[in-house]
Amino acid sequence: MSESAKTNTSTDASAGAGVARSSMASSNTASSSTAMPAEVAATFEDYPEPIRAELLTLRELILATASEADGVGSITETLKWGEPAYLTKETRSGSTIRIAPTNAKSAHDYAMFFICSTNLVSDFRAQFGDTFTYEGDRAVQFNVGDKIPVEELRECVRQALTYHLRRD
Repeated sequence: MSESAKTNTSTDASAGAGVARSSMASSNTASSSTAMPAEVAATFEDYPEPIRAELLTLRELILATASEADGVGSITETLKWGEPAYLTKETRSGSTIRIAPTNAKSAHDYAMFFICSTNLVSDFRAQFGDTFTYEGDRAVQFNVGDKIPVEELRECVRQALTYHLRRD
């Protein structure tokens, strides 16, 4: 594996590359050989089950997609606003992705968040229509037990991680 397919913790990010549709909807735990920074791991531990398992599966999808996407480089996994965030700090190729439970007012359990000043979510809406449920220009939302459209979500992640490459 190339250096560009590693996280900032210098571990292999390809473990999630084979995430299947069934594992997105039914996995109770997500396994990955990619080491997680301690503060991020502690945040995941604070999330209630089964939301934690769903979010860990999204994490695998993000890391696997990053390892396959040209020009992305290593992913920095950190906390932004107290939530797990994935940045292309090395190459600056993309826009930050966060994953977290939604707030109590939401009709959904968890979401993948994007920077709202980008056109990413509006692009996803135009490309995928009602495949997803959206929150304004900032998130794709899910409920525990939803059948996640993996390939479509992988494309959303790829577009976010290469956002600045496509804008230059």
